Amino acid sequence: MSETRRCQVLVVGAGPGGYVAGIRAGQLGLDTIVVEGDKAGGTCLIRGCIPSKAMIHAAERFESLQQHSSKDGHMGISVEGAPVVDMAALVSWKDGIVDRLNKGVEGLLKAAGVDLVKGWATFSGPKSCSVETSDGEVNIEAESVIIATGSSHIDLPFMPCDEEFIISSTGALDLGSLPKSVAIVGGGYIGLELGCALTKLGSEVTVVEGLDSILAIMDKEIRRPLELWLKKHGVTVHTNALARGAEIKGKGAARKVELTFEKDGEEESIKVDKVLVTVGRSPNTKGWGLENMGVRMDASGRFIRIDRKCRTSVPGVYAIGDVAGEPMLAHKASAEGEMVAEIISGHEREFDKVAIPAIVFTEPEIISVGLTPDEAKERGEEIIVGKFPLAASGRALSIEAEKTGGFIRVTARESDHVILGVQAVGTHVAELHAEFVLALEMGALLEDVADTVHAHPTMSEAFHESVLKTLGHAIHIT
Repeated sequence: MSETRRCQVLVVGAGPGGYVAGIRAGQLGLDTIVVEGDKAGGTCLIRGCIPSKAMIHAAERFESLQQHSSKDGHMGISVEGAPVVDMAALVSWKDGIVDRLNKGVEGLLKAAGVDLVKGWATFSGPKSCSVETSDGEVNIEAESVIIATGSSHIDLPFMPCDEEFIISSTGALDLGSLPKSVAIVGGGYIGLELGCALTKLGSEVTVVEGLDSILAIMDKEIRRPLELWLKKHGVTVHTNALARGAEIKGKGAARKVELTFEKDGEEESIKVDKVLVTVGRSPNTKGWGLENMGVRMDASGRFIRIDRKCRTSVPGVYAIGDVAGEPMLAHKASAEGEMVAEIISGHEREFDKVAIPAIVFTEPEIISVGLTPDEAKERGEEIIVGKFPLAASGRALSIEAEKTGGFIRVTARESDHVILGVQAVGTHVAELHAEFVLALEMGALLEDVADTVHAHPTMSEAFHESVLKTLGHAIHIT
């Protein structure tokens, strides 16, 4: 026996875009239903951003213990015996964090008066769908629909992930034991974040990247400290190398994966315990009836076409997050979800961001906000650029954040000193991104930041100094 329900707002997907949209719609007094086929929180919380950062943190702790357990110790601190990684216990700890956050999201939806329906939604029209739940079929009709179906890992057709020997990022976050050797296909931010963590934990890592550089989304200067870290820690990087296939060889515990790739016109192969495939993500536009909604796709055919209010071509139907285009970032989805809920409730809003921060949690961490110097020049801007090394920061030295050769770089328009972009690379720099974003969104001039008192000793002083350097009168470097 099926049940029919009606609501003002139907949100499809409870990821960082969908659950935020649902909570905000509930806060605004809208009768709201959120449909989710998995756990509330989406890829980011369940199998992406949060669990990967937990693993990265654990890897940092392990690396620190290794330093303290060396012959001479470190910082005057020594630990007897060598640290040991229990991968199953690490994964269990990570899962505890995920479970806690998942329950937290469900609690927030409930507190906002939002009904969470667990099941897979299939649309028969632009504002009507059926959901297969554990209690039977539920038919939902809505006045407004927010599509927040997210994205999925891209499988390579010639070497699909079995999550045992050929694994996705999801499999990498659920390892039962630490592999001695891992080959990562794809040198983007997902592969490199996990690669750095696995290296710190003790795996021998090889990266196979099809382009002529790893982390191609970042400019050469900003990714250089990461390239040096990888080289120093024994990570083998093959660029201009295309994966061609993988074959499992051997028997029992001796089984390995032989990865074949083409480089400089020659075929090469390596044998490893695991092959990790991280070649990107694809928007979830199939398998739930999008074709029955009548919405138009963008020019690429991959994403749902939206305007600056996240409206699709069908009145009353909105799309947010990964399914609606680049950048495919959780915080962009959340911002869009909050905005759309307010638009539906009658507020006047549009998505007009000067800067959406991009952060890579490798070692060292990398931030990019706004324009790089090259991008600013391509737009015809006459610019001035200043760079401040973390090695000249007292706080960075005291927490060893300078060891990776990091710096903060500021790009500003020469004529009026408006800040156009900020990039940073270094250990522990990710949290600085908020000041960079705020400066760009508020249209700050170099003088605005220069005239602001930054507490000493803190990492944020390095941003202040980089602005002074751009103005030509940094204090702590010549």
